[in-house]
Amino acid sequence: MGLVTFNYLVEKRKPKQVRILKRFLPEIFSQEGKRLKTINYIFCSDEYLLKINQKYLSHDCYTDIITFELNDKAKPVISDIYISVDRVRENAHNLNQNYQTELIRVIIHGALHLCGYKDKSKRDKELMRQKESHYINSFEYTFSRGTHK
Repeated sequence: MGLVTFNYLVEKRKPKQVRILKRFLPEIFSQEGKRLKTINYIFCSDEYLLKINQKYLSHDCYTDIITFELNDKAKPVISDIYISVDRVRENAHNLNQNYQTELIRVIIHGALHLCGYKDKSKRDKELMRQKESHYINSFEYTFSRGTHK
């Protein structure tokens, strides 16, 4: 099924429904035809993620998420995904979105990258948004029904 862990380098607004998310996320991989071994989500600050962005990607800008696939694409996925809670909060505000909903969107976004989805071109972004919406709706339905206790 795959292991999903959440680690917090900051004490700001952790995701709600962590237990359900840990069970739901492997289903994304299953539905997308990928095998999951381990995803380690690391929630951090803007400054922490900026340093990672500069060091590993040579980008000098803030971002909400950086996904590192740590093994060969032919093998079950092993990944570290860094999420800036500062950036998620600001994006939620700018999009007039609930913080928890935006955080779940970003968490799912990282999983979709590991399933092979990109977001560089306009077409890729549209497909990524469609997939995010699909899985957010599926998660909300699952959560509201309490099917993942």
